[in-house]
Amino acid sequence: QVQLVESGGGSVQAGGSLRLSCAASGVTTGSSCMGWFRQAPGKEREGVAAIDSDGGTDYVDSVKVRFTVSKDNAKNTLFLQMNSLNADDTAMYYCAAARSLYSCYSGRWRTGYGMDYWGKGTLVTISS
Repeated sequence: QVQLVESGGGSVQAGGSLRLSCAASGVTTGSSCMGWFRQAPGKEREGVAAIDSDGGTDYVDSVKVRFTVSKDNAKNTLFLQMNSLNADDTAMYYCAAARSLYSCYSGRWRTGYGMDYWGKGTLVTISS
């Protein structure tokens, strides 16, 4: 049984930082395409960042430079370091995993294509 459990969300002021974690079981971060997604109230889900089996990363333009996706394969855990947060970053953040690396290599991870498993999310709220 696959489980993805996010943690680290919370409420911070604009300009602050948060580090999200996603503990995975039943799927291996070292051989999967792993992604972070977010959904703000009234908006569609958005792909934020992804990391492939070799550690190659990809980001949506709005978070480049500010966010960093990483993983610890020994702990089977995915991370998202978020800096210089602003109100537009307020959303529920989800971790997802795709067994096929095609999702990462093709860039289609951004739409959630091929993501087989999803966590329940962690809420990030940024106050100005």
